[in-house]
Amino acid sequence: MADGRAQTVAYPDPSARSYSREPDHLDPHVIVLFGATGDLSRRKLLPGLAYLALSALTPDVQVVATSLEDLSTDQFREFAFEAVEEFSSHPLNTEQWAEFAGKLRYVPQSAGPEALAKAVAEAEGELGPGVRRLHYLSVPPRAALAVVTMLRDAGLVERSRVIMEKPFGTDLESAIRLNEQVHAVFDESQIFRIDHFLGKEAAQNILAFRFANGLFEPIWNRNFIDHIQIDIPETLGLDRRAGFYDVTGAYKDMVVTHLFQVMAFVAIEPPTALEPRAISEEKNKVFRSLLPINPEDVVRGQYIGYRNEEGVHPDSETETFIALRAGIDNWRWAGVPFYLRTGKRMAEGQRIISIAFREAPKSMFPTGSGVGRQGPDHLTFDLADETKVSLSFYGKRPGPGMRMDKLSMQFSAHDTSHAGDVLEAYERLILDAMRDDHTLFTTAEGIESLWERSMPLLQDPPPVKPYAPGSWGPNAIHQLVAPHAWRLPFERTWRSPR
Repeated sequence: MADGRAQTVAYPDPSARSYSREPDHLDPHVIVLFGATGDLSRRKLLPGLAYLALSALTPDVQVVATSLEDLSTDQFREFAFEAVEEFSSHPLNTEQWAEFAGKLRYVPQSAGPEALAKAVAEAEGELGPGVRRLHYLSVPPRAALAVVTMLRDAGLVERSRVIMEKPFGTDLESAIRLNEQVHAVFDESQIFRIDHFLGKEAAQNILAFRFANGLFEPIWNRNFIDHIQIDIPETLGLDRRAGFYDVTGAYKDMVVTHLFQVMAFVAIEPPTALEPRAISEEKNKVFRSLLPINPEDVVRGQYIGYRNEEGVHPDSETETFIALRAGIDNWRWAGVPFYLRTGKRMAEGQRIISIAFREAPKSMFPTGSGVGRQGPDHLTFDLADETKVSLSFYGKRPGPGMRMDKLSMQFSAHDTSHAGDVLEAYERLILDAMRDDHTLFTTAEGIESLWERSMPLLQDPPPVKPYAPGSWGPNAIHQLVAPHAWRLPFERTWRSPR
């Protein structure tokens, strides 16, 4: 562990912000990381914390890690080093790693609340006065309440905020009960329900496109938009999550906590200001306007071979794929279908939002010109890390006659001089929680609204249909979206940056 690497991480200037207001002064923070030896911590949280802790974006921090593993602090630092080495997009040299390692300490969860409180007090002592606490619950949903109780017993509620991982309940009743139990310890203003999709630059670019430009907002309604697709296929399988996934499924794991959240960003009304309370209220209005999910508008699928996976019940009816048609019953979106799709072991891993505009009411072009042959004009947001946006349209093919080709204008954050300022989603959301900025997080009211509208589907789910691994899902998805077509697979490819 001594050699480190030659390449060093670049630390962004604290004034380099992609959105929202300039940050207020940030107090020093003790970050208490529960589930510190888990897969999410290893892949995302520890690499992200290493970057934030050494950057100019955050105040002084100390990290108190805890998990079920019986490790010493030195052993955990070894684990953290390997995680940062393997997964960080910001390589550290020897001196930088040593500085971050000095900010880490570990307490086994079995040591109890007293040992955790002692470790936090020691970390606070190193930071001086005015310290705040940020508790990150990277634990399975069934363990969240036990962690909340431990924080209460350890006296770590005061001066603290808590980040909770999804899913937030499994139905309306469990969501209400969970919120009530968490509210018995933490005030709603202290709770940050995380959706890492909203931490991506492209998701926030939706707000910029809509509300910073006179070009798009006037046409962002049912008069000009024909339908919208939010498509998140995954090539990955269960990835050692069978115990969680087989009792959860694609709808609860992905749609309620990710796809509906992204849909709200697409559909919200203009907020009174670009600030957390105003944006949260507009998102909640979208959730309240969401029509109940009709089981007849849903296709559930299960990839062939799923029941043979270790940890999966041999007669499991859990869906590994779901596609649905949703509607928002308000003035702006009445009659515009929203098509959502996600699944495991699919043909490609993509994360796109595709806005399909209405076609011209009458074509003046001759038969065979190619108009409409490749579908309507689209505005596409790619939620992958490259942060791409594309506007496709028809244009004349050079040469004699009037032949049309589908053309596109594309933008990528990597084409700009600020490409190095892009934060990973978890980095941004942890930083926002430190700043007490709820803009990209979900409220108790919002999550309960979504579960309420999900109940028709949860009470009467259609049977799962088999699909081949490496495909785009069951064939029934084409009837669901007709007379439209799924945007994926694309009729074209993204251009590579020069």
